[in-house]
Amino acid sequence: MAESLASAAVENVTNQAMECASPYLRYFFCYGEIVQDFTNQRNALILRKQRLDTRVDEANRQIEVIYEDVEHWLKRAEKELEETQNLQDEIDRVKCFKWCPQWGWRYCLSKKLAEKTPIISKLLQTSNFAQVGYRGSLQGIEFITSTHFMDSKSSKSALNQIMEAMKAVNMIGLYGMPGVGKTTLAQEVGKHAGDQKLFDKVVMFTMSQNPNINNIQDKVADVFGLKFQTSSREGRAEEVFKSMQRVNKILVIVDDLWEEFELKIIGIPYGDDHNGCKILLTTRHQQVCTKMNCQKEIQLGILSEDEAWVLFRDQAGLEGNSSALNNEAKEVAAQCKGLPLAIVVVAKALKGESLDLNGWRAVNQRFKDSRHLDNEEVLGDVLKPLKLSYDYLKKGNSQMTENDIQMCFLLSSLFPEDSEIPIEILIMCGIGVGLFPNANSIEDKRNEMVVAFKKLQKSG
Repeated sequence: MAESLASAAVENVTNQAMECASPYLRYFFCYGEIVQDFTNQRNALILRKQRLDTRVDEANRQIEVIYEDVEHWLKRAEKELEETQNLQDEIDRVKCFKWCPQWGWRYCLSKKLAEKTPIISKLLQTSNFAQVGYRGSLQGIEFITSTHFMDSKSSKSALNQIMEAMKAVNMIGLYGMPGVGKTTLAQEVGKHAGDQKLFDKVVMFTMSQNPNINNIQDKVADVFGLKFQTSSREGRAEEVFKSMQRVNKILVIVDDLWEEFELKIIGIPYGDDHNGCKILLTTRHQQVCTKMNCQKEIQLGILSEDEAWVLFRDQAGLEGNSSALNNEAKEVAAQCKGLPLAIVVVAKALKGESLDLNGWRAVNQRFKDSRHLDNEEVLGDVLKPLKLSYDYLKKGNSQMTENDIQMCFLLSSLFPEDSEIPIEILIMCGIGVGLFPNANSIEDKRNEMVVAFKKLQKSG
């Protein structure tokens, strides 16, 4: 009886000793197996990370927002691969000297590998992501590109007034004559609001004389990540309305409003329907601000004489010219009446013309001869400089005449404001009116039209 009890006790102690010693014995006698297991798991992690990196790169190209757990996994994988690189290097060194193994070194390395392998294995188990990102809402191209905002006294004052008014009122009206820079200032307000995180969403759209409601609703839907489930204008308006109500702070910029308009036709909630929705509208007429019940009306004035000259000089590339020539050019700049649009258009039209003093005098005289182009009520003083820039549209190459480039401009003006101009339709129109008679084939005419477009864009 005593012998059996003693035998059982010895066996139990032996088993416990073996259990405690077995990991350490394994480090000695299963070195090859441990190394192979570690190497396999690490190589699998490298391949898995490469595949996930590829999926993330593709998602970024599709401007998707990457999920946080995906980014966290990639950081952990990168960290583990960096930390285990030295272990892989040690394995390679041991292979080089396997004919004379250092048992203590192999034991320590085997122990490190055995501890790292489960960590890598767990990482692999958590790497099966069905999706790596999601389609985020758009910010608005007008707020992520340069607006060429000129920090004039008038624009700076109007900007400060708008930013201050947004703290207290919901509807702000910005008015001023055509070409004074209302759209550019409105874009700058949107950039400020976005950069300073004043609103959760900022959306800007153009109304013009004949607004396309469907296109405006599409623009708003893009910014709010909304996919329409209905096709009617009213149904889409309701979807926009409900989607915007879920966002706490919104800035809506309504550009180029010509007359009183009910924003709920688009689906814009404001006032009691959404106290966090601020509206900034731009218009040529102060009375539109009044009819829209703007709580704050702000006028954007013209540039001062000095500001107008600096802008004209920079756009026309007149740095370093003689004082006599610059004096004549200043008179041309003054004819633009402080309107940034007119100044930029005229300066770009004259840039590169290599005008001498007599040339600038001729330009100045052309301005003065345009006596009956002004309609003070609607266009102010913007038509004369626009006509001058039109007169200076020059031919692009040997197959293009001055009349051709001007006719391209006139054909482009037939399309609705702010709409895309399909080049193929424009080509057909051009052929119909006899443009580019020296171009023999349709393809040649198409190429000429592309050149003409680029010329028009460079002209401002």
